[in-house]
Amino acid sequence: MAEPSAHLTVRVTPRGGRDAVEGWTRDADGRPLLKVRVASAPTDGAANAAVIALVAKALGVPRSAVTLAAGAGARVKRLKIAGAGADDIARAFGAP
Repeated sequence: MAEPSAHLTVRVTPRGGRDAVEGWTRDADGRPLLKVRVASAPTDGAANAAVIALVAKALGVPRSAVTLAAGAGARVKRLKIAGAGADDIARAFGAP
């Protein structure tokens, strides 16, 4: 049986002064986005690494379980989280 995995769309604010999850919002089409701010600048993948570390810690999974599926150079990113499901995301970040 395959390991469960979930996708999470985040909107990142780099150089945000601190690493924090700020809650849910919706995009123009009504899809839920998790707002995240990181202290790192978006150079050499530092902000992406900080987002991955923050989400992994909040979900209680190893960093290697969180991968960047899309949006490496964009503010809106799609993460794939191995070993976590929609229930785990709702428990860690609240319902969207």
